[in-house]
Amino acid sequence: MGNGKTRVRGLAARAGGWSARHRWAAVGIWVLFVVLAMGLGSAAGRVDVKDSDQLKGETHTAAKIIEDAGIEEPAGETVLIQAKDASLKATDAEFRDAVTAVVKAVEGTGRVTDVTSPYDTRTISEDGRSALVQFDIRGDSDTAGERVEPVLNAVEDVQKDHGAVRIEEIGGASMMKTFDDAFGDDFQKAEYSAVPVALGILLIAFGALVAALLPVLLAVTAIMATTGLMGVISHVMPMTDAASSVMLLVGLAVGVDYCLFYLRREREERQAGRDPQTALRVAAATSGRAIIVSGVTVCVAMAGMLFTGLAEFEAMGLASLIVVAVAMVGSVTVLPALLSLLGERVEKGKIPFLHPESRLRRNKGGANRESRFWTAVLKGVLARPVISVVVAAGALLAIAAPAVGMKTQNLTLDQEFGDSLPIVQTYNRVNEAFPGGSEPAEVVVKADDINAPEVKSALADFRDRAVSSGASRGPVEIKLHDEQNIAFVYVPLVGGSDLDKAGASLDKLRDDVRPATLGKVDGVEAPITGQVAGSKDFNDQLAGAVVPVFAFVVVFAFGLMLLSFRSLTVAVTSIVLNLLSVGAAYGILVAVFQHGWGASLVGAEGVGAIITWLPLFLFVILFGLSMDYHVFVVSRIREARLRGRSTKDAIQHGVVTTAGVVTSAAVIMVAVFAIFGTLSMQSMKQMGVGLAAAVLIDATIIRGVLLPAVMALLGERNWYFPKWLNRLPDMTHDEAPEAVTHGTAHDDKGERVPV
Repeated sequence: MGNGKTRVRGLAARAGGWSARHRWAAVGIWVLFVVLAMGLGSAAGRVDVKDSDQLKGETHTAAKIIEDAGIEEPAGETVLIQAKDASLKATDAEFRDAVTAVVKAVEGTGRVTDVTSPYDTRTISEDGRSALVQFDIRGDSDTAGERVEPVLNAVEDVQKDHGAVRIEEIGGASMMKTFDDAFGDDFQKAEYSAVPVALGILLIAFGALVAALLPVLLAVTAIMATTGLMGVISHVMPMTDAASSVMLLVGLAVGVDYCLFYLRREREERQAGRDPQTALRVAAATSGRAIIVSGVTVCVAMAGMLFTGLAEFEAMGLASLIVVAVAMVGSVTVLPALLSLLGERVEKGKIPFLHPESRLRRNKGGANRESRFWTAVLKGVLARPVISVVVAAGALLAIAAPAVGMKTQNLTLDQEFGDSLPIVQTYNRVNEAFPGGSEPAEVVVKADDINAPEVKSALADFRDRAVSSGASRGPVEIKLHDEQNIAFVYVPLVGGSDLDKAGASLDKLRDDVRPATLGKVDGVEAPITGQVAGSKDFNDQLAGAVVPVFAFVVVFAFGLMLLSFRSLTVAVTSIVLNLLSVGAAYGILVAVFQHGWGASLVGAEGVGAIITWLPLFLFVILFGLSMDYHVFVVSRIREARLRGRSTKDAIQHGVVTTAGVVTSAAVIMVAVFAIFGTLSMQSMKQMGVGLAAAVLIDATIIRGVLLPAVMALLGERNWYFPKWLNRLPDMTHDEAPEAVTHGTAHDDKGERVPV
């Protein structure tokens, strides 16, 4: 029976069969595809999202006005001069000397323009101890960080000669340089270390170098091809650096997973006594099909990001969707060809003491010794399914409970980096002395004639009312661009780095001050932008996208599971379990990063909020990736049931036989995501910890306890499929059921056992 011919059907089986028969052609086509994709991408170049397209609302309108006018806003810099002793004031000669020295020093570098003295712009704090010298860095603002070092050095030299005052620089260019110096290589190290970590875990899992290299090779080539395709597609839908990072993460995760599923099944079939060709056919029909179902489901989840209307999310969603699709196609085409070419050589490069074959001894149930732990767990779960469901579900709901009080916001500089950087302390000191001064609201005023008397009067009125209304403490700065008939009005918001209070000040500007002043002049546009405004517009747009994205992902995932397993019960339980997994991840995020419970254990801080983009991002990513395991495990359970096993026996067989590969895949994902949890930025820590925790929960509590317990309770109802749904396309198992020895003989005619 072991080497008998197995009749198969379906896309995955046909693709695997063709690849195995045309091995060199399949490998050649894949290599050609990767090379062509990279070449085309390199030739086309990548088009990045414009500032004007990042957000909708007033932020978008303001950016569009600036872009259409051809105005290049330079990177603004500020030097804080602050008395160390309360007795020294800005009016004192010693303080004035320090200000004069700063102005002279920065002008002497030749790198700055529009230097202003605090005595001219009235940028002196209420207590008289602090003052701001402001200027712009010459040249393109995007590369200002590369040119700011001489200015920083000049300011440091002034500090050496004036010990009675604190002299510190902050601004777009200096922050850019500081972050590049401190964290510029941080992301690259994390991304580059992900591959060696994955390879190390695969070496342990397979015990052989060649077998371990295959999944990494597939993932890396899929990422390379997608990078090229992103360059071409960016001319239609612009991309971002964040999209590239997310693509790398997702590509490595699914690329390794898919190859792992396929390779493990092929090995298992050979160890069960099948010849290599039959083992490969069975792997193509079973794991190959699971890969296609999982891949399509993940693609659908990633496509949910396209409904946000946010350019950053749309880029991340499209990049992730492409890399999953490429990895999926590679897994069911080039991988069978490579396995056919390698044959027994896939076991080359065995690592001493890590030979899985020496531990793989079949027992009556077909389980392997390496799954003894899950065999023991399953025995208890299936013996007491009600208790297992109550305990596991109760624990996950308790973990998810803190998510009810989730607060989201864009993290401020001090929240993002804590006190790890000196510039953060400067940021805090500027905000204390000049609330909102480091991140003012920016009113972009466009008029037919910016110098018309009624426009000038409205601008002056706006400046006065911004302060009298309590939205700002001033000073409000107005900068005219006569040629373009545009004015920039910079308004420091009361609330400073407290985004809730600063948001209230912004609302006062938008809803009260503007309508009463600039809004009364015909033909004047005055959208208000800036960091606080951008954060608010982003939140508002994201909030409006949550329901459509959630609905799209859940409905389409439900439909795919229904068609793939032809079971209403399996489709419903799949969605519920995945939502429970996501909820638990949310709860951990809120507990650790919002409330600070156990934050020190992961090197984090309780910053009081979750970064705005993370909840929706996590939902889409986790809902997609968790389907990897779910489809793989449930496919194996259904396969055993189709072959005639009882539902309870099929559950044990499916979970135990997939435990090794699911564990290996989960460990790789957790390790890769945890790398991002080691970065210094709190937002990256939140992403890494959230993803790692969710995958760990999903692969253990959900797949190892809750799924089998729920299926055991449901029994034959697991396979319930209403008759009125029979008209739906049949996308179920590709492999015709075989006779298996499991107590009794079962149908061996190649026909389906009704389920």
